[in-house]
Amino acid sequence: MYVIGTAGHIDHGKSVLVEALTGIDPDRLREEKERGMTIDLGFAWLTLPSGREVSLVDVPGHERFIKNMLAGVGGVDMALLVVAANEGVMPQTREHLAILDLLAVGRGVIAVTKSDLVEPEFLELVAADVQEAVAGTSLAGAPLVAVSAKTGDGLDELGRVLDEQLAETPPKRDMGRPRLPVDRSFTVAGFGTVVTGTLIDGSLEVGQEVAVLPGDLTARIRGLQHHREHVERAGPGRRTAVNLSGIAKDDVRRGQVLALPGTLTPTAAIDVRVRATEALRRPLRHGAELALHTGSAEVTGRLLLLDRQELAAGDRGWAQLRLASPVAVVKGDRFVLRTPNDTVGGGEIVDVHPRRHRRLHEPTLAALEALVAESPADTLLAALESLEPASLTGIANAAGRSLDETTQLVTTLVSEGRAVSLGGEADSGGSLLMTAAGFASLGARAVVEVSRFHLDRPLRRGMPREELRSKLALNERLFAAALERWVAHGTLAESAALVALAGREPAPSPEQQAAAEAYVAALAAKPFAPPAGGAPDADLLAYLEEDGQVVAAGQGIVFTRAAYDEMVGRVTEHLRTEGTITLAQVRDMFDTSRKYAQALLEHMDESRITRRVGDERVLRDRIEEQG
Repeated sequence: MYVIGTAGHIDHGKSVLVEALTGIDPDRLREEKERGMTIDLGFAWLTLPSGREVSLVDVPGHERFIKNMLAGVGGVDMALLVVAANEGVMPQTREHLAILDLLAVGRGVIAVTKSDLVEPEFLELVAADVQEAVAGTSLAGAPLVAVSAKTGDGLDELGRVLDEQLAETPPKRDMGRPRLPVDRSFTVAGFGTVVTGTLIDGSLEVGQEVAVLPGDLTARIRGLQHHREHVERAGPGRRTAVNLSGIAKDDVRRGQVLALPGTLTPTAAIDVRVRATEALRRPLRHGAELALHTGSAEVTGRLLLLDRQELAAGDRGWAQLRLASPVAVVKGDRFVLRTPNDTVGGGEIVDVHPRRHRRLHEPTLAALEALVAESPADTLLAALESLEPASLTGIANAAGRSLDETTQLVTTLVSEGRAVSLGGEADSGGSLLMTAAGFASLGARAVVEVSRFHLDRPLRRGMPREELRSKLALNERLFAAALERWVAHGTLAESAALVALAGREPAPSPEQQAAAEAYVAALAAKPFAPPAGGAPDADLLAYLEEDGQVVAAGQGIVFTRAAYDEMVGRVTEHLRTEGTITLAQVRDMFDTSRKYAQALLEHMDESRITRRVGDERVLRDRIEEQG
């Protein structure tokens, strides 16, 4: 399925020609019919001689409605440039040509209309004028057909030439991530909200949930239409009407995009390769405020030139566009830049989630060149570097590739050791990916944080796991996968929720060792009622606990590990025999005071050995078995 878009000056007969070809009047607005000019986008369709079915997007030619023209021309496969024989090439002819060139619409047919109004000799002059105008643009060498919508002359030949050109035009790719840039939103009685656009990059099916981007709204596809026929599935390259449930007409506007949830992330900054138009009146300066047109969207942005101070007519350069509001785009999308009155430039998006860049910075410029000049794997690696950590879907969107292509390339990068897959195989939907360099840098940061902890707390066996995760600013899923890899590679060690350098053991000084031995001996002298005073500093006490010599039961009470284990064993045995035990019974069992008995029982509760029920304790595992 293909989409053809008209282009040309106002009143050169675009809409009349479309109606003559299709039998459909594309001017749908009353104001358009009253004024005899196209104001907004119009749509029609026809079947070519080969049986190939195509959609036609009729765009306005008046300079005041160029932004409406841009909303419709973004998704076309081929242009139908219309020039009136009685007027020839006019200002909007040239501007539309510049737009088609910036959008890289490389296939086209030229229709010289109103051929019945001029003599053959004059028609030849007009044809030569048109061929000269398209020279050097993406439509250079396009076939030209003289037609008259009034008499019908040339219409059959025009259909044949359109068919021939489309036969050589590759169809839209199905990349598994459908996008429908919305160009109309309206309500149909009895059905609700309907949006239209040219579907690209994938297919939509009835019943699917879709996200409306930018925004946080979702809707469900209630129905699909193509050329007024209901379909269950719409493929890429089709003009598609989507009936949405769960969303109001006013919640969807031109410029938004329908996409499957989680497949597209809007952005307020893009890196671009930009070209100034040949007709530029004055150079584009760094920091210029311009209107960005991409897909069906229009948004204001600041042009930050990265490799120069200004861009003269016909020049190309690297830039970052900082946008007033987000747009839903992917790498490889084309765009046009305008001032209020002129088309001044355009080009290709090369990164949709860039960092801020230093200007006139050679490494930055080299990295941007790499995004468009290197192999697919290198391009994907650069996209991953700008996002990491990232999912397969996120990388696919950033790199402008299908999910299947991305999976294959990522698998290659991982096998070559240039990327790292965390949390699963490289092609796993749940896997997170990083560049090898990025993961190595993260690992180095982890080692630095743990080493710093060891230096500050030399007696501690390790850094609390959660503290390290917080220092690295990682979510639990990524941290768990990264830590597992660091432990497997012998960089770090993990035990009892503590993380340490692999092979590292705490080593108290001789003075600290003597103090620790004296303290443990004092506890052991009265195992069930140990002295509450004389405890060493917090780090030495933590060392003794991590080393398994003591148990801090709370309330300043510390038991030797041997005494604690004996007490827990005797209480547990009593519970298995009798079912319950009271604080007084524990006190009497160990000939101790209420304070020590209470500390022991509360610690057993916290350790999920026992559970308090009224004034008694029971074994937790028995409660769970009965539950």
